[in-house]
Amino acid sequence: MSAQSPIVDLPCALIGFNDLVALLHALFIKHGTSPEVAAILAHNCASAERDGAHSHGIFRIPGYLSTLASGWVNGHAVPRVTDVASGFLRVDACNGFAQPALEAARALLVDKARSAGIALLAIHNSHHFAALWPDVEPFAEEGLVALSVVNSMTCVVPHGADRPLFGTNPIAFAAPRADGPPIVFDLATSAIAHGDVQIAARNGERLPPGMGVDSLGQPTQDPRAVLEGGALLPFGGHKGSALSMMVELLAAALTGGNFSFEFNWADHPGARTPWTGQLLIVIDPSKTAGQSFAERSQELVRQMHAAGLRRLPGDRRHRTRAKSLEAGIEIDAKALQQLRELAGE
Repeated sequence: MSAQSPIVDLPCALIGFNDLVALLHALFIKHGTSPEVAAILAHNCASAERDGAHSHGIFRIPGYLSTLASGWVNGHAVPRVTDVASGFLRVDACNGFAQPALEAARALLVDKARSAGIALLAIHNSHHFAALWPDVEPFAEEGLVALSVVNSMTCVVPHGADRPLFGTNPIAFAAPRADGPPIVFDLATSAIAHGDVQIAARNGERLPPGMGVDSLGQPTQDPRAVLEGGALLPFGGHKGSALSMMVELLAAALTGGNFSFEFNWADHPGARTPWTGQLLIVIDPSKTAGQSFAERSQELVRQMHAAGLRRLPGDRRHRTRAKSLEAGIEIDAKALQQLRELAGE
């Protein structure tokens, strides 16, 4: 299954969410993860595909598998959780994926947030290669507010600089509301997500202006030029660049993880996952707003709609989720067959 193979107008197949999770679970185990790690990665990847976040769904499978085969990441890592303080947890992912590290600390993190009103989770020695919104949305479904940041591999030129230094460095936020799914957003601090550039290159599409530069530092709309020696730009010029710097400080300096420029995977051909860090902050709004926070969130949504806003962050994802759960997840038939072959079916 090649990330560079064009997929244009090919037949599609439908697969149920649980069936896709089971398929990916078998695939991850076959290619070097423990059953526990496989279960978490499979659910995460299938969730992205279910919700239409294609740049973080099965599109990522070749990167996962080549990384595992390279020995760059430990697919059997067992995270080590340290209770640092009343509102502070630290997790050493032990050169494994970040999602199992989060899962290992989740219950204690929620307990601390409900007890102290706010709790922080610092993950280091970790690899994050997925969408960030699945990390925060479950907290909002429990009535909590969650914020997470993670840094990645160097591929973004800071505003005013002449070479890449930062990662795409996304920020994800989730908050409950009374009469609907949580308010959730997940955005890269780069002008476009790296995965979307890869998809554009695969499909032979051009990028919008202002997304990236080529190997000579010249503006380009050619995604291959960005991927092959070029770099991305931050969104919003100096504003996005400042946010990306903030993510480096919170996700790497504060957690003890690597900055985007501090790791070298040259000795692991095929490695694709950034070896960095992740920070999560979870807040119990009942400590300040009482039981009214979800109602206040809903009022904000009502006013946004009244102001003419037709789509909130996450709306399209939830519509796609509902459709996928009812009718099945639509996947290119050839890609689905390749997944089954990779899983040994």
